[in-house]
Amino acid sequence: MIVTDRESEPIKWKIFGERLVDENPFIRLSKASVGLPDGTEFEQYVIRMRRTATTAVVDDRDRVLLMWRHRFIIDRWVWELPGGYVDQAEDPAAAAAREVVEETGWRPSRRPELVMTFQPMIGNGDAPQDLYYVAGAEQVGRPDLNETNRIAWVALDDAEKMIERGEIVGAATVIGVLYAQAKRRDRS
Repeated sequence: MIVTDRESEPIKWKIFGERLVDENPFIRLSKASVGLPDGTEFEQYVIRMRRTATTAVVDDRDRVLLMWRHRFIIDRWVWELPGGYVDQAEDPAAAAAREVVEETGWRPSRRPELVMTFQPMIGNGDAPQDLYYVAGAEQVGRPDLNETNRIAWVALDDAEKMIERGEIVGAATVIGVLYAQAKRRDRS
């Protein structure tokens, strides 16, 4: 690995100010006035979103629980892991389990374990996303028609191919499927 360091102290971008454009309980959009180390100044939109929790639920046959839904922003039908916003003062792991039940009708058999927290669009926004993993679930209801068109238990090998074909595009789902696949390979 080659590492290049400046001989002086690292230079951060300067933030001259930030003004609110719009906000609601889930998202805050603002415009920041920014200065680069070379003196260039510009304005950039900044998105700040509430924490989300997404869960890779895997059964004893190495299948992952996926939802097929239309995402109007990109105007595509895609497969996703269940997940959603963490309510204020809510335990994120509890939110992860709640979202699985609400969206799919399946209840995780135990408390989901945190895999990682990541930022999917770090250049434009602060949108912390928690990824959880749990082995096993039991069906306790029906999927929410507002959240998904259908659900399926998909073999991890097939889910990995769905990523390659562009049927799975969301960052949390891609990471979750690849994590579950790696976890399965480690057991072998």
